[in-house]
Amino acid sequence: MTIQIFQASTLYGTATLAAALDSGCFRPADRRILLVCNNAATPETTPGLDQVPGFEQLRDRFDDVVSYNEAIFPFHPGGWAPRPEDLPLWERYLRHEWRLGPDDVELAVESIQVNPSLALAQIFTGAPVTVYADGLMSYGPTRNKIDPLVGTRVDRVLHLDLVPGVDPLLLTEFGVPGEVVPTPAFTKVLAELTASGEDLPAIEEPALLLGQYLSALGILSAEQEEDLHVRMLKGAAGLGHTTVVFKPHPSAPARFTRSLEEAAEQLEVQLTVLDAPVLAEVLYQRMRPALVVGCFSTALLTASALYGLPVARTGTDLLLERLTPFENSNRVPVTLVDALLPELGDRAAVAEQRRGMDATALGALVRAVGFAMQPRILPELREETERYLARNLDERTLRYFKRKRLTTLGLPGGIPTQLSFVTRSTTVRRMARTARRLRRGVRR
Repeated sequence: MTIQIFQASTLYGTATLAAALDSGCFRPADRRILLVCNNAATPETTPGLDQVPGFEQLRDRFDDVVSYNEAIFPFHPGGWAPRPEDLPLWERYLRHEWRLGPDDVELAVESIQVNPSLALAQIFTGAPVTVYADGLMSYGPTRNKIDPLVGTRVDRVLHLDLVPGVDPLLLTEFGVPGEVVPTPAFTKVLAELTASGEDLPAIEEPALLLGQYLSALGILSAEQEEDLHVRMLKGAAGLGHTTVVFKPHPSAPARFTRSLEEAAEQLEVQLTVLDAPVLAEVLYQRMRPALVVGCFSTALLTASALYGLPVARTGTDLLLERLTPFENSNRVPVTLVDALLPELGDRAAVAEQRRGMDATALGALVRAVGFAMQPRILPELREETERYLARNLDERTLRYFKRKRLTTLGLPGGIPTQLSFVTRSTTVRRMARTARRLRRGVRR
């Protein structure tokens, strides 16, 4: 017998798996298990995906639903990994707990470079692995070097066609091909979830603002994130939208909406803050927003690519500057949104839904950024990146790179070798800091 185990931690990811199953992306199996992972900081107090509205509409694709958290308790799914010498013991234990017996196992997992996906691939040694992506990070390079005993067992990367014409870089170091989950199948699955939004307010064609809770990732401070939300509101109001819906991140604290509510009152905008834990895609279907505004949320691309809704970005310039280290896995999602979608403050670009780059130019940019992020994982992209930078590096594209990074890698656009001592000189750096302080003093 063959048993397929589908690991999921989000409703969006489960919907992606359901669409892949409906469209025949997985071969027939004798039994299909949905393995639910609750990766919240305190999973004991946070509902798992099998407890959120909409899950029941997806449940019938699987024969069984089991909890990974229960199986490894008291360990946390994101922080625990089995010791190499314990792998056979854990496999015997999980086969007993999940009634797998001696049957063949096939895995479908999320982010293979981190736990719990990596732990599962290591425990079930020899099992073929499908990696599925439910967001924009798959377009970027693999975050960490993966053991070849795991990487060579991955047969494909299933992903949504959120950026048509651009191929994912994830796991290409192992020659793993990308495979698109058909868009009609995914939108059909999402249509099934509209019933989960029965308690939503009846609002037609609002401007929809998407919160992301970036302060939790250490990218922005709480104050900066509140300011970002206010910028979204003011930008939407500046475009003439008087009815606005804000969808906060499920983990964001309630105080994040106070500044937004105060700004809405001053702007005389009717603001609705949604507390219901529903997917943004459910809102797209029920409210048909006149505009979707966000920073670099994957939901911006689903709104544009899958539903044809007008979109606008804001804050990506700040994020490109603040993301550290350079290999931060959010860099490619931010780059994609910044390079592709219109800026909220550009009224003409938003009205025309003007795209910043075509697929060919965007794909080349992503590959160059990907190499700069992970040169040791993708060394074969060096020559291509050198050619790209030599031909395309200008004021517009330089925003996606850092001079220091280009210098370190010896790439076009870096500081010339004969001047490289400048960045290492403490005297020069001290003089530069003094000059900046003087300039700020003059401006005041």
